[in-house]
Amino acid sequence: MARRTFFSFHYVPDVQRAWVVRNAWVTKEREEAGFFDSSVFEAKKRESPDALKRFLREGIDGTSVTCALYGTQTAWRPWVRYELVRSFIHGSGILAVDIHDIQDFQRQTTVAGPNPLDHLAFKIDGDRLRFFEKMGESEWREYTDAPSMPLAAVVYDLGDKTYHTFSTLFSFYGWNANSGYSNIGAWIESAARQAGR
Repeated sequence: MARRTFFSFHYVPDVQRAWVVRNAWVTKEREEAGFFDSSVFEAKKRESPDALKRFLREGIDGTSVTCALYGTQTAWRPWVRYELVRSFIHGSGILAVDIHDIQDFQRQTTVAGPNPLDHLAFKIDGDRLRFFEKMGESEWREYTDAPSMPLAAVVYDLGDKTYHTFSTLFSFYGWNANSGYSNIGAWIESAARQAGR
């Protein structure tokens, strides 16, 4: 089953690597969705931050899965964090794929970076679920670009997790290490099922 998927990534250094993933997706006759050309994103950035947030929320609302494609600096990007937290609130399937070792158009790879799912956390606080972001090597602060949410609205099985990073809940893969070209569809399907989609 084709899933409408929002691909989140750090545009400037990784757009060419992200296009490799997109082309694998399209080649396999998947439905194109949520994959925004960098010129559209850059044009929206020239508007207000609220306009960009609205644009991203609308993109996420039209999809059932969010896939974070991460390279060297992706984990620190505020818009990637926003997309992942909004995807959690929306109840999307969520996964992350390391793309640092995909060659760009100049046949260059880059250095591995941290998993963005390790830099976001959720905490149960009574009947609410609050979000946190990692700011340095060990400093965490409450995430303020999206609201907390009612615990009853969380679609994921949290088990006994009360204060954990996103990576303890959602899967992550290496594009080359885990044969992404062959497996991206199965990874996305698994994330969708985890969210009951």
